Amino acid sequence: MTFRRQAGGLLLLVTLLGAACGGGGSDDDNGLAGTTTTTPTATTRTDGGGGGNENAAKPLDGIDLELTEFLQADSPTSLVARPGSSTLYVAERAGRVRPVVNGKLGAPILDITSMVVADVERGLLDIEFSGDGKTLYVSYSLKPSGDTRVASYAMDGDKVDTASRRQLIAVKQPFANHNGGDIEIGPDGDLWLGLGDGGSAGDPLRNGQNRNVLLGKMLRVDPSKPAGGKPYGIPADNPFADGGGAPEVFAYGLRNPWRYTFDPETKDLWIADVGQNQWEEVDMLPAADGGGNGANLGWNEMEGTHPYQGGTKPAGAVDPVFEYSHDEGCSITGGVVYRGQAIPGLTGTYLFTDYCNSQLRGIRVKDGKVSEQKVFDAKGSNLVSFGTDGAGEVYVISLDGTIYRLEAA
Repeated sequence: MTFRRQAGGLLLLVTLLGAACGGGGSDDDNGLAGTTTTTPTATTRTDGGGGGNENAAKPLDGIDLELTEFLQADSPTSLVARPGSSTLYVAERAGRVRPVVNGKLGAPILDITSMVVADVERGLLDIEFSGDGKTLYVSYSLKPSGDTRVASYAMDGDKVDTASRRQLIAVKQPFANHNGGDIEIGPDGDLWLGLGDGGSAGDPLRNGQNRNVLLGKMLRVDPSKPAGGKPYGIPADNPFADGGGAPEVFAYGLRNPWRYTFDPETKDLWIADVGQNQWEEVDMLPAADGGGNGANLGWNEMEGTHPYQGGTKPAGAVDPVFEYSHDEGCSITGGVVYRGQAIPGLTGTYLFTDYCNSQLRGIRVKDGKVSEQKVFDAKGSNLVSFGTDGAGEVYVISLDGTIYRLEAA
């Protein structure tokens, strides 16, 4: 997850991930206990990207939003819709998956608390359903090692068939932070997993630029076609399917992608990548340009558009479409592109926040450049994730326990 400790070591998350505002010592999430610098504010990239039908959109300056309490959960980390069903499901960090029934959380359909370590930046980090709603995927930190695990379970009606459990992905985590852990079923029907660089601070193991390891990467696999002795297949167009890197890798050079999303209309890939000492970034990889296939996002040579500790921008590396300094926050939380019906003026806006200030923000991209941006008055606390229901309406999740529904003010 993105969570950090505040400068000086004060834990923002007593119950979850020791999230820190900036770089620093070992075992620090997204750059633990470090400094806040006075630097310029948001900048934008000027090449590539973006699009879609924005006929319903209105200028962001004329839109006001609010967060209305939807329900309470125990340290929630994710909310997802199940295809073919009107039911929403919530992941709780300790290892439980619960349905939303009549506006309240029902009994768990899955309880893997005995398998999950839930401290520092670890826990049940995400859940996702297959496109047909028949399979539940879970991404979590294995007890006691904290290593990444992604497993699948068959759904039996509204219940989970626990006997059907199948382990899909296992990745060793050298430190307790920068786990990443977000899973999505992409527009291609494949299973995606975003992994951080393995932790500590500054990527000491140099995982971000090492294409042969899975940490610091966006991974894409096909769980429906096991091959080569693995419980999944490799999509033929993965950039290193035939060599040059780990075949599971789709994009690399990430520090801690928390979180990422696909625009339901354009299929563009949006990644919120947590920064180190100074810069938080949003990467937008247009589907029309291959969706970022083989993209190098720069870490740890670059932090946003800025050289990190004397680094040099790798040849061909993709700059973020948006970045902001630690004058404005400390740990980015992504993010969804609004495609609902309740707030038509917001159409096509990428919404995100920051764990430290938990102020809702929005940007719009046109022709690869940010055309509009706004910091909304809507604010929560310790915001760690976004979710959408089957109609595309947006929910914002606080680790404190509140799940909010996004509404027009």
